[in-house]
Order: sequence, then structure tokens, then C-alpha cells
Amino acid sequence: MENLLYDYHIAKAMGENMPGGENYKKALYVEAVFKKYGTTEEVFDSSMVWYTRNTKILSEIYEKVNKRLKAQQNAINHLIALRDNKPKMSAPGDSIDVWAWQRIAQLTEAPLNNKFTFTLPSDTNFKKRDVLLWKMQYNFLSEIPDSTMAPIMAMQIVYENDTVTHSCVKHIFKSGIQNIRLQSDTMNIKEIKGFIFCPLSEESITLLVSDISLTRYHANDSITQIGRDSLKTDSIKEKSNDDSIQKKTPKDTIQASSPHQRTNPNDLNRPNNDVRPIKPEQREKEMQIEKEKQQLERQQRTNPRRPLRRQNN
Repeated sequence: MENLLYDYHIAKAMGENMPGGENYKKALYVEAVFKKYGTTEEVFDSSMVWYTRNTKILSEIYEKVNKRLKAQQNAINHLIALRDNKPKMSAPGDSIDVWAWQRIAQLTEAPLNNKFTFTLPSDTNFKKRDVLLWKMQYNFLSEIPDSTMAPIMAMQIVYENDTVTHSCVKHIFKSGIQNIRLQSDTMNIKEIKGFIFCPLSEESITLLVSDISLTRYHANDSITQIGRDSLKTDSIKEKSNDDSIQKKTPKDTIQASSPHQRTNPNDLNRPNNDVRPIKPEQREKEMQIEKEKQQLERQQRTNPRRPLRRQNN
């Protein structure tokens, strides 16, 4: 059943990629698979009904089918890369070695053998702000050349608009491990280029380069995220401060406190003994009334009223 399902899914995928005028070939591909294994579509469907009731067996079969399909896909990608003379798609994830060529090379001062170049096109697994580390081991099999004739290694990142903002050049003065580290910008990467070059020299130079690797690291955006969060927090604080200032000192308002305002429940049962201030007009009026009252009392004392006598007719 594993072999049948493997060929069946390949036939289905091939039929899905057929142009509109050749849709009839979809059924022919599937029928060819059934004919290869001496079965029919009806028997296949009934078998799948049984397998769906026994999911454990079906899952084990499909695990093997998936492994075979992935291996076939990798083989096809390798053939495409050889045809187009470029590396196949890099593996997804972080800390991935994307080097796709030979890992050892020997350079001399001769014009036909004095340089080693590469061009790595990007794919969907390359992200913005990726870090690229080109690393190798240098061994001088001859005498170390003069500093003016030292070999050179360089790498640069080319973006989609054909701009180059990140590049590095180093001179190799001794044997040992050397590397170039570049971090891409926020633009999309088009390709990565690099070379190793031995200048023309009258002296014999033999340089062995080994353990070549180009590792891609995805950038950690935690620092950027913290910066964004801090900016948002600061803006919120500034806004709250502005609001508090506006609340403390509102425009065109007069704050007046009532002298008779009671602030706690105990004051509700306490008599209000506050004495209101008396205006001068009110005081003058009261003095005048008091003066007239005293004058009236004096008149009553000096001229008391006599009782009226009753007259007899």
C-alpha cells in the first residue's frame, strides 16, 4: 500500500500542474498507477475506507510516504540547481550553513588559479537583518608573502534595488581561521557575493583554504521590540502628564471653596455657629431702628395713656 500511495500522490501532483487544455491527463495518470499495481479505483477506495478505520496503520504508512516524497523533492531541487548553475534553496531555520560549493580550495599566484569567487542568491528563508558569517581555515604551504602581496578576502550583501550598503575586505597575513561577519539591513536581500584573491607576485605563493562555511543567523528583534515598547510607554507618560497638568490648571475657571462646606459626617450633627459678616448698610439700619425704639419708649413713659371712661346718657 505504501508504494501505491507514493505513486498515487505523485500522479495527482503531476495532474494538478497540467495546463488547461490537457486536464484530461489527470485521470490518465491516476489510472496508470492503478494499472501498475493491478487494481482499480473502486478497490482502492474500499481499501482506504478500511484504513481510515485503522488510523494507526494509516499514519505509519503515510510517515514513510512523506519521507520518500521529501527525499524525491530534495533530489529534484539538486538537479534544478545543477541545471541553472546555482545552489538549491537553503534550509529554513536559524544557524544554518548555506554554503553550497566545495569546502576546500587551493590558490596560487598564477593568473588562472589566483582567485575563488561565489554568488549566493537569496530565497524565502532569508529574512531582514540576517547575520551572515563567512568562515574558513587558511594554511600557507609556501612562505608567507610580503604584506603588500597578502591575499585578500571580501564579502558584500546586494539588495533588491542593486544597492550595496554592507561589505568587508580583509588581508590574510598568516595561517589560521579567518571570518567576515555582516548583518543585513531592513531591505530584502538579493544575493551575497564574495571572493578570495591572491595578487600577482614574483614569489611563489600556495594557499590552501579549507573548512569553508557560510552560516546564516536570524536576527533577534527583542532589542527593537523593547525600544518600540519604551517609546510607546514614554508617549503614554507624556500624554498622561499633559492631561494631569490640564486637569490641575483648567482654563477659564475660578476655583472657589465654600466657607460652610462640611467635610465629614460628624459635622452634619454639629450646629453651624459661623457668624456671617454684617454689612455697613445693615448695621446703620439696625442702629436707626434701635434709636427709634428707644425714643418711642421715652414718649410712652412721659405721656402714659389714660383709660377711657364710660359716659352715661
